[in-house]
Amino acid sequence: MPDIKTLLENNARWSADVSRREPEFFRQLAQQQAPEYLWIGCSDSRVPANQITGLAPGEVFVHRNVSNLCLNTDINLLSVLQYAVDILKVKHIIVCGHYGCGGVQAALRGRVEGVIDYWLNNIRDIYRRHRKAFAPELTQEQQTDLLCELNVIEQVSNLSHCGIVTEAWNRGQDLTVHGWIYGIRDGVIKDLRISKSAP
Repeated sequence: MPDIKTLLENNARWSADVSRREPEFFRQLAQQQAPEYLWIGCSDSRVPANQITGLAPGEVFVHRNVSNLCLNTDINLLSVLQYAVDILKVKHIIVCGHYGCGGVQAALRGRVEGVIDYWLNNIRDIYRRHRKAFAPELTQEQQTDLLCELNVIEQVSNLSHCGIVTEAWNRGQDLTVHGWIYGIRDGVIKDLRISKSAP
C-alpha cells in the first residue's frame, strides 16, 4: 500500500506527463467545467467513474455515497444534483451501482453498528418490498447481486420523481436518468435499460 508521499509523487508524474502530451490541457480545464454527465455511484474505491468510463477530468461530475443512494432527505446529494442540472446543464444522470456492494451485503445480513445502520435501512426497505423475488435457492452472492440491481432501479425512480429533475423536464431541458451496474469481477458496465426522460 503506497504511503501519502507516494500519492503526491504520483500526482507530480501524472501532471508532468499530461502537460507533456497536451500542453494546453490544464489551461483549458481551468477555464470552465462543462460535463454532460452526472455520475451518482458508490463510495467503493474499486469503482472510479472516470476510469471505468474512459472519461477525462472535466467530463463527468461525480457524487458518491455508500451504496449509491438517491434520497430526497440527503442535502449533499440534492446540492450536487441541483448544481449539475441547473448550473452545469448535464444531459445525463447515471446511477451506477456495482455487484458485490458491501453496503448491500450488510443490509441483507442485518443490523450493523453505528450511523451506517440508519443509512442501510433504505436498502432493507427495498428488500422488504421485493422479498418474493429472493427465491430460497439463490445463493448469498446471487441475493446480494439481485438487491444491488433493485437498489439501482429504486434510485432511478427516486430521481425521476425529484423536484429538481421534474422541474428541468417541465422547462424542456434535455435530461435523461440512467440505471447501470458495474461488475467488479469483469470490469463491465451493464445497462439495466430503465432510462427515464421527460414524460
